[in-house]
Amino acid sequence: MQAFSGWLFHWQNKLKPTDYQQVTETRFIKLYLFFTMSLNKLRNIGIAAHIDAGKTTLTERILFFTGTNRKVGETHDGAATMDFMKQEQERGITIASAAITCRWNDHQINLIDTPGHVDFTVEVERSLRVIDGMVAVFCAVGGVEPQSETVWNQADRYRVPRIAFINKMDRTGADFQEAVNQMNKYLDANAVPIQVPMGAEDSFAGPIDIIKMVAYNFDNNVRKEIPIPDEYAEQALTARNYLVEKLADFDDTIMEYFLEEKEVPSEMITKALRNATLKLLITPVFCGAAYRNMGIQLLLDAVVDYLPSPVDVGAVVGDDMDIEGKTHTRNPSSNDHFSALAFKLINDPYVGQQTFIRIFSGKLVNGMQIYNSSKLKYERIGRIFRIKAKEREEIHEAGAGEIVALVGMKYTKTGDTLCDPDNQLLLESIHIPVSVIELKIQPAKQKDKEKLGEALSKLVNEDPSFSARYDEETEETIISGMGELHLEIMVDRLKEEFKMDVEIGEPSVAYRETITEIVESNYKHSKQTGGKGQFAHTLIRMEPNTGNGYEFVDLIKGGTIPGEYIPSVDKGVRKIMDRGILAGFPVVDVKVVLFDGGFHPVDSSDMAFQVCAQECFKQGFKKAKPILLEPVMKIEVNTPDEYIGDVVGNLNRRRGKIESMRRYRKGSQKITGLVPLMEMFGYSTQLRNITSGRANYSMEFYQYMALPSGVQEDVLKKLAEKKQNK
Repeated sequence: MQAFSGWLFHWQNKLKPTDYQQVTETRFIKLYLFFTMSLNKLRNIGIAAHIDAGKTTLTERILFFTGTNRKVGETHDGAATMDFMKQEQERGITIASAAITCRWNDHQINLIDTPGHVDFTVEVERSLRVIDGMVAVFCAVGGVEPQSETVWNQADRYRVPRIAFINKMDRTGADFQEAVNQMNKYLDANAVPIQVPMGAEDSFAGPIDIIKMVAYNFDNNVRKEIPIPDEYAEQALTARNYLVEKLADFDDTIMEYFLEEKEVPSEMITKALRNATLKLLITPVFCGAAYRNMGIQLLLDAVVDYLPSPVDVGAVVGDDMDIEGKTHTRNPSSNDHFSALAFKLINDPYVGQQTFIRIFSGKLVNGMQIYNSSKLKYERIGRIFRIKAKEREEIHEAGAGEIVALVGMKYTKTGDTLCDPDNQLLLESIHIPVSVIELKIQPAKQKDKEKLGEALSKLVNEDPSFSARYDEETEETIISGMGELHLEIMVDRLKEEFKMDVEIGEPSVAYRETITEIVESNYKHSKQTGGKGQFAHTLIRMEPNTGNGYEFVDLIKGGTIPGEYIPSVDKGVRKIMDRGILAGFPVVDVKVVLFDGGFHPVDSSDMAFQVCAQECFKQGFKKAKPILLEPVMKIEVNTPDEYIGDVVGNLNRRRGKIESMRRYRKGSQKITGLVPLMEMFGYSTQLRNITSGRANYSMEFYQYMALPSGVQEDVLKKLAEKKQNK
C-alpha cells in the first residue's frame, strides 16, 4: 500500500479531465477516485490582513452563508464566533488565530481567522505555515497598509497561493483600482481583477464577473445574476481583455486565442487562472462589502475554484534524522507514513492543554503512539478534537490534510514535528519573531510567587513570541513581548484566566549586546577543593557577526581539548550570552572560534569547561568594545496634509528617519520611516494632540541597530542607578 500510495500520487497530477473519459471502466480510475476525491475537495485556508480591513466580519459572513452559523455575529457587539476571548470581545479586535470548519459546494473548508495587529504577528506566521491557501483582505479605502505588507511577506516565505478580496467597497473614499495598483506597486503581487465593481461608496451595487460576463446584486442576502448594466459594459470588457492578455503569458492555448483574436471560453480562462494562481504567478482580485453581505458567496466560489487542495500542494519534504543533507517526502495521503506539525497550543479550562496540528500525511487514531522528532520524545494520542472556534467535537481518527486539536500531549510545543516512530523525519519549523519590549511584573502577594511562575509558563507555551525570565541579580520577573498591546493582553489574561493579582512596572526596551572588534581571550580554570578538582583551559577568538546571530566554530587540532568537551564550551558560551555582560541583555551577532586549550585527564569535566568558557567569553567581550543594540521600528503614519510638518518634526525629534511620503487618499498622506522603540512610548497620545485626533499610525519591528554612543551612556547610567536602588 505504501508503494501504491506514492505511485498513485505521481499519476494523479498527470491525469487531465479528458483522460478520465478514456479510462472510466478501468480499475485504476476507481482507485484513483477513491483515494483522492476527499482531499481534492478539501481547502485549508487562512484569512489575513491589516487591522480593521474586515477579516473577522468577512469570516462571520462565510460561516453564515455556509450554514455553519444561523446568525451573524458582529465584532463591534463582541459577538463574533471567532473572537471568543474576553480580551477580543472587549477591544473588538482579533488577538489569537481561531480555526473552524465549514462546507461550500460539496467542499470542506478548514478556515483560520488571523489577527491584523502587528503585536500578534506570530499568530499569522504559524497559521501560514500550515494552510494551503490564503484570502488576503484589503480595505478599499486604506489599500495596502503596513500589516498588509507583513502578512504578504509571510505568505511569500511559505509560498502560499492567495487570492485578494477588496472589502468595504461601500465606505466613503473606496477606490477599487487604486487598491489593485497599490498591490502591484508595494507587494509585487501581479494582481489581476476577476471582478470589477458597479459603483463605489453609497452607490456600490455589487460586482461584475468578467469571466462569465455577468453582474450580481444581493437582495435579502440572495445573490442574483443580472445582465451587465450598459454603463459598465465597456469597463467589464476592457478588464476581461486585460485578464486574457495576462493569462496568455502563462498559457499557450490562450496565447493562440489571443493572437488570433478569438473569444476565449470561460472554462479555459478559469482553468488557466487556477494554474497561474497555484504557481503564485497571478493574484486574482475580488471585491465586495462584507458588512452588507455583498460578494461573500462569490468569494467562496473563488476559494473552491482557485485555491489549492492538499493534493495540489503536493508532498512535504523533511530532513532525515541521522544523515545530514538527506530528505524524505510525505505525500498528502492517509496511506503514507504519518507526519504532522504542531502549530499552536492553548490552555482550555475544561480539557487542559490543546495542541493544534496540521496532518500532512498518514492517519491519526486514538491511543496511537507517535514520535516528536523535534524533542526526541514519544507521545501517545489521547483525545482528538475537530475545532469550531471555542467549541469542540471529539473524533476518533483524522487523516491527511486535516487540522485538529490533541489533548494529552506532554512534550510537544509550537513548531515541533510529529511523525511515525519507524519512519522519522524533521519538517521545517515556524519562524518566531523577536520580542522587543519588556515589563517588570510581580504578584501582589509574595505567597503567589510560585503561582505566577506556573501561569507565565502556560502563557509562554501558548505564545512563542512571549517570554518570561527571572533576574536573580535584581530578583525581578521580566516578561517580554512584541509591543505594549501584546503585554497588556498578557497581563489581562493573568488577571482574568489565572485569577492573579499582579503589579507591573513601566514598559522598557529589550536591548541586545554585541561586540565591534575582533579579540582573542585566554582563560584557565583551575580549582582544587580537597577531592577531585576542576580544570579547563580555553583560547577563543571573538568576531562581530552582524546579522548572522551566534556562530560557534571548532578549530581544535591534536586533541588539545577532547571531543566530548567541545559541546561544553559551546554550552557555556550560550549560557553567558543569554545573561548578558554589559547590562544584562542577551548577546547577539557574535562568532566564537575555539582554537586551542588544555585539559586534565582527571580534573576536567563538562561543568569545568562550561565555567571556563563563560569566564573566557566574559573577559574577551569586555575587550571587544561592546555596544548596546536597540530595536528600531518601521512606522507608517496616515495624516491629513495640514499636519504633515508637525508630524514629520515630531518624528525627527524622536530620532526618526523619514523614508517616504506618498498620497494616501485625497487630502491625506502616508509617512513611512524608522524610529527607535525607546522614543515611541506615549506617541499615540501626542499624535492625537498634534493632529486633533485625525491621524493614525501603526508600527512593527524592523531590526536591531547600534545605539548612539551618547544615548548608550545615558541608558547604562540609568540601568546602573536602578540596580543600586534595589
